[in-house]
Amino acid sequence: QVQLIQSGGGLVQAGGSLRLSCTASGLTFTNYAMAWFRQAPGEEREPVAAINPGGGFIAYADSVKGRFTGSRDHLKKTVYLQMNNLKPEDTAVYYCAAQNIATYNYDYWGLGTQVTVSS
Repeated sequence: QVQLIQSGGGLVQAGGSLRLSCTASGLTFTNYAMAWFRQAPGEEREPVAAINPGGGFIAYADSVKGRFTGSRDHLKKTVYLQMNNLKPEDTAVYYCAAQNIATYNYDYWGLGTQVTVSS
């Protein structure tokens, strides 16, 4: 059974930092690109960062460039999203997702974790 277990998140003041983690089990980690998405209340889910299977290429949404850093640890089968200089508009539920590199489908999703940034 495949699981993506998320941790991190919480409440932070504007300008603060948080780190999200997502640990995969039950899948061949190197067969998947990993991505972070977020969904704010009343908004559609949007991509935040995507990390290729090797971890050497990471793409970011324009809104988080220079503030968020994605990474992955193959030994731990874990991806991270380091979020610095957080803004109130970063408030959302954050999800990690595993993208099958053969089909480009997001096959698996974490349950999400709330990030709230107060002004």
